[in-house]
Amino acid sequence: MDLKEAIYTRRAVREFTAESVDDETIRALIEAAVQAPSAVNQQPCSFCVVRDRAVLAKISREAKAFMVRSTPVGLMSHHFQQILNDANFDIFYHAPVLIVISTVADIPWAVEDCALAAENLMLAARGAGLGTCWIGFAQGWLGTSEGKALLKIPAAYRPCAPIILGHPKSEPPAVPRKAPEISWIGA
Repeated sequence: MDLKEAIYTRRAVREFTAESVDDETIRALIEAAVQAPSAVNQQPCSFCVVRDRAVLAKISREAKAFMVRSTPVGLMSHHFQQILNDANFDIFYHAPVLIVISTVADIPWAVEDCALAAENLMLAARGAGLGTCWIGFAQGWLGTSEGKALLKIPAAYRPCAPIILGHPKSEPPAVPRKAPEISWIGA
């Protein structure tokens, strides 16, 4: 698959087969991620690969509870309240792999560096026929001391991009895109 096709067909995948993803493939995706640019070439990203189903279930439970506790009243939609309070809802959609991209917390543009690495990883996964989704529900709890301890993320680091990975059950349909808003300055 060429790059343009990967960009135009990458989707947030939320349904996965039970098939595992091998170490070699995961390493290749991380190698693609580290090719992303970083501010002042600091390359601050680190990667934690989670495949342990019990650990994934614990993160899902804790992250849901954290979101419910920490989101100010009135800011969470009814839909989110329902799914976050559903004991059977897995925020990782039963994906076999979670890759958490973290960064040194106190350097400028660290979050942007992680986002660039995450996009490279997701596009490389699409090119390999795999599906991904950035799981924002996990970010808050993973940033707590308990979340960092579970994944052995150093205290000085910030988990920025929790990306699930697996073999998609089906191809999610394309969603309509708005026309870009463009301002032209100069000739």
